[in-house]
Amino acid sequence: MNDIVQALINRKSTRAFLEKQISLVDKNLILTASVNAPTAGNQQLYTILDITSVDVKKSLSILCDNQPFIAKAPLVLIFLADPKKWHDAYLAVGLSPRKLQIGDLVLAIDDALVASQNAVTCAESLGIGSCYIGDIMENHNEVKNLLHLPSHVFPAGMLVFGFPTEQQINRPKPARVHLKHIVHENSYRTMDHVELEEMFSPKAVDNNYEKWLTAFCNRKFNSDFSIEMSNSISKYFRDFDY
Repeated sequence: MNDIVQALINRKSTRAFLEKQISLVDKNLILTASVNAPTAGNQQLYTILDITSVDVKKSLSILCDNQPFIAKAPLVLIFLADPKKWHDAYLAVGLSPRKLQIGDLVLAIDDALVASQNAVTCAESLGIGSCYIGDIMENHNEVKNLLHLPSHVFPAGMLVFGFPTEQQINRPKPARVHLKHIVHENSYRTMDHVELEEMFSPKAVDNNYEKWLTAFCNRKFNSDFSIEMSNSISKYFRDFDY
């Protein structure tokens, strides 16, 4: 197994950072890796926000489910799905492009997330930890106002970076489910309850699968933040003409 594959397998989220700044050289390497990611038609349908303001970081930490470590992160990047800039360029030279539609947004989200994963991989190679913050999609109006987001621009993901503490380095990585449940050959295969339990039961605390699954459902799927995220995404999507 080569070093890149081993790093990808070993990588885990970091939520506690040393009080050590990320050098400008390393920051530029992370950003350069991002913009060299695969992209649809070489369009780079994303914009990256480099959040340097202490006040904006603090606001994001509150808006993103009250997670204080966001405000303490040395580097915070937000990856915006941005089909708008190409549309603006078409209009600026007098073309008559069709209206932006939901497919344009989905393609831009793909681009943004591929770029963000390049940032994660690059940071890992530099000994810098990272954590995805999906909550950036919550609180539609507040996030749009804070970041001055126009219509047709969507915060697909946020990443925080920093050098991990010793505790974070030594913390075991949560196990992933077995490949046989994730990889389906040629077509989708709906799993029955027996296979679903086989897949998820290793995650169960005290080996009580149903109790664990109930608690997980309430904490994640049925939670207020999950409902708010869905509502916020719907509001962003309504910016687009179908």
